[in-house]
Amino acid sequence: MVSRALGWSLLAIPLLLAVAGPVLAGPVVSVGAPWQAPDSAHPLGTDVLGRDALTVILAGGLPVIGMTVAALLLAYLIGVPLGLVAAGRGRRADETVMRSLDLVLAFPSLLVLMVLAATGHRGPGVLIPAVAVLQVPAITRVVRAAALAPGCRTAVEALTLQGRSWWRIQLGYVARHVTGPVATDAGTRLGVVLYLLASANFLGLGLPADSPDWAVVIERNSEALYTAPAVVLVPAALLMALCVGTNLVTDRLLAARRVIA
Repeated sequence: MVSRALGWSLLAIPLLLAVAGPVLAGPVVSVGAPWQAPDSAHPLGTDVLGRDALTVILAGGLPVIGMTVAALLLAYLIGVPLGLVAAGRGRRADETVMRSLDLVLAFPSLLVLMVLAATGHRGPGVLIPAVAVLQVPAITRVVRAAALAPGCRTAVEALTLQGRSWWRIQLGYVARHVTGPVATDAGTRLGVVLYLLASANFLGLGLPADSPDWAVVIERNSEALYTAPAVVLVPAALLMALCVGTNLVTDRLLAARRVIA
C-alpha cells in the first residue's frame, strides 16, 4: 500500500506541475541579476538569465515531458510491429529485420545527435524522431524475445492449427502476451530518453538555450549548483520523481494484473 501511494505521488507531482504550471506561472522574463539568492519576491532565487526560478520551473515541465512521451510513443509504434514481424514471419523476415536494426545499434546515440547538431538539423521536429529511432532496436529485441517465449509459441502453434489468420493471432494473442515486458521496458526506457533529450538540448539540437524546459534549465544553471542550488536541484528532483514514479506505478499495475490473471 505504501509503495503504491508513493509511486502515484511521485508520478503525479511532476505531471500536475507540467500541466498546471504554465497556467500558474507568469511571464518568463528577466526580473533581476543572474543567480540571486532567494527572497520574498523570488522564493527560489533567479536563474542564469535573471528570471524568477519558480516561474521557470512551473513553465518548464510540459516541453520535456511532452517530447519524452512523443519520442517513446513513436519508438514503440515502430518497434512493436517490427518485433512481432521478426518473431512470427519466419527466419528470413527475422534475419532481415534484426540485421537491419543492428546497423542502427552500431551507432552511438550521442554521436548521432552530435552529427545532427553539426549539420544544422535542430528542433523538436528532428529531435523526437531521432531519439525514437535510436530506441527502436532495443524495443524490437524485447518484443521479439517475448513473442518467442516457449509458452507464447505453443499457443501460437495451436491457434495456427485452428486456422486463425496471422494478423489475428499477432494482434489478438501475441500483442497481449508482450504487454508486460513492453510496459516494464517503457518504465526503464523513460530515463534513457530523458537523458538523450537533455544531452541533445545541451548540444543545441533541441530547444533553444533560453527555454524553461527542465533539462535545459539544469544544464544552463549547473555552474550555480552551490551558489543557487534550488534552480538546479528542484527540476532535477522533478525529473527523478517522474522516472521513479513511472517505474513504481508500472510495477504495481503489472503485479495487480498477474494477481487477477
